[in-house]
Amino acid sequence: MTAQIPVTVLTGFLGAGKTTLLNRILTENHGRKFAVIINEFGETGIDNDLVTHADEEVFEMNNGCICCTVRGDLIRIIGGLMKRKGLDGILIETTGLADPAPVAQTFYVDADVAARTRLDAILTVADAVNLSTHLDESHEAAEQIAFADIVLLNKTDLVDANALTAVEARLRSINPTARIIRTARCAVDLDQVLGLKAFELERVLEIEPDFLTEDHAHEHDDEVTSISLHSDVPMNPDAFQIWFSKLLREKGQDLLRSKGIIDMAGEDQRYVIQGVHMLMDGNLLGPWPTDKPRQTKLVFIGRNLDSMNLREGFEACKAA
Repeated sequence: MTAQIPVTVLTGFLGAGKTTLLNRILTENHGRKFAVIINEFGETGIDNDLVTHADEEVFEMNNGCICCTVRGDLIRIIGGLMKRKGLDGILIETTGLADPAPVAQTFYVDADVAARTRLDAILTVADAVNLSTHLDESHEAAEQIAFADIVLLNKTDLVDANALTAVEARLRSINPTARIIRTARCAVDLDQVLGLKAFELERVLEIEPDFLTEDHAHEHDDEVTSISLHSDVPMNPDAFQIWFSKLLREKGQDLLRSKGIIDMAGEDQRYVIQGVHMLMDGNLLGPWPTDKPRQTKLVFIGRNLDSMNLREGFEACKAA
């Protein structure tokens, strides 16, 4: 009998830290070979550039959510991976707006996938700072918690003890059985998140009795959209920082996620920005790949994006 390949689904709301966790897994000295599937909501993929590539093969699925519009692509990619030898596991990073139920269902209702793979765990990364807001505003955030076998309560270094206790209590009210691991920057031992055999179909059927029979394709909040911006002209660092900071300060409530790789004029390294609502983090990522052109890529996901004049503001930041 052919051994089943374990699959770990990394989910969690926009900006919770899924890519940080993925990088932590890939850069640990574990001696295992993974294939990585990354799904992004916008038409432009950013996360693939942020993932540390070792020997892993990375598959991008952009411009659609793995739980609905590009679900067929997931089955086709897994079908190809099942023909590989020497693969120790598959890691799937969903979009921050994914419902994990249809993704999990794939590993039970597709006969070929079910025969060759095994869903090891649904691992949900939760943002300790913004989780309460996300739960209030997005049903996907609650579904990601409800379906989790493991919850990484991340960014615990950014909240005080009382807030942490409150957010953990809310997690427990949604999912009383998931193991909760508190982390900062997703620092966690890999044996706490991989190879667990933690996904239990029986528990899921208690939550959703029609899990195996119902079409779980779901509709997203139509108010949440994305805009992708590109430029082959470097950005003026001062102009960009002023525009981006002002944007987050004034429109951060509607900006669920912003992220990009910026070609700053006069800088030899890639500059990476990560924003969640009004919070922003920026760092130099390292030299530009020699086999790719220097190009700024910026993606916004949120509500009322058309009213923010994002393209005009972006164009005004180009270096003369």
